[in-house]
Amino acid sequence: MALAGLRIILVEPAGPMNVGSIARVMKNFGLQQLVLVNPQCNPLSTEALQMAVHAKNILESAVIAGTLPEALQGCTRAIATTARVRNWDSPLENPRTALPWLLEEPEQPAALIFGREDRGLSNEELNYAQRFIRIPTGPSYPSLNLATAVGICCYELSQSDADKEDAKEENDPTLSENESAPLDLLEEYYQQLESLLLKLGYLYPHTAASRMEKFRQLYNRAQLQTKEVAMLRGILRQVEWALENRNNCEDF
Repeated sequence: MALAGLRIILVEPAGPMNVGSIARVMKNFGLQQLVLVNPQCNPLSTEALQMAVHAKNILESAVIAGTLPEALQGCTRAIATTARVRNWDSPLENPRTALPWLLEEPEQPAALIFGREDRGLSNEELNYAQRFIRIPTGPSYPSLNLATAVGICCYELSQSDADKEDAKEENDPTLSENESAPLDLLEEYYQQLESLLLKLGYLYPHTAASRMEKFRQLYNRAQLQTKEVAMLRGILRQVEWALENRNNCEDF
């Protein structure tokens, strides 16, 4: 997935609890690569690890870079976040419309850059990005906590990635509207369904084969079409995602 290759870059983060919270929200939404530029705190401190909860692996694998150019090495696209209005030719964009651009080349590394908690990114640092976003907030209190800002962007990125996957399936020219599902596609669905039902505890290993026969008979009677199988597999993927993230959700 494109999300797996996306770097979340924090420039000189000072709060270990913020860093831990960011690792957690990254894992909530399927992002894995955290890069810290000259961090002003210990990302493996007790406070950071406690806030990360089940995302300690993201803190442990975080890359430490000395400079922003070093953190961006290999990236072909970069978006920077800023709260300040600047008189630049490049406009400040809304995250929902700008962030999908980072996922358009999934084979190429891309980056989303966040500044310091107290003063954001400098003009020099902003020059390393190609596009710039500002999260719209209420005028009475426009300042956002760093971890909150990262969470909003991670959510928008995950939604964009999911929409792209759905559109890919819907627009697949091999999926004819009335085409009966090929047997090999059905078999892939059955394997995915069985694996999920075992995780849920609905099936037990010693009775799984006989129970799955019932499901096969049910779906055979329905004579599923290819697009219908794609829809069912999309449902299973969403349930699998919910299972993987249920521990994080239970902590709220």
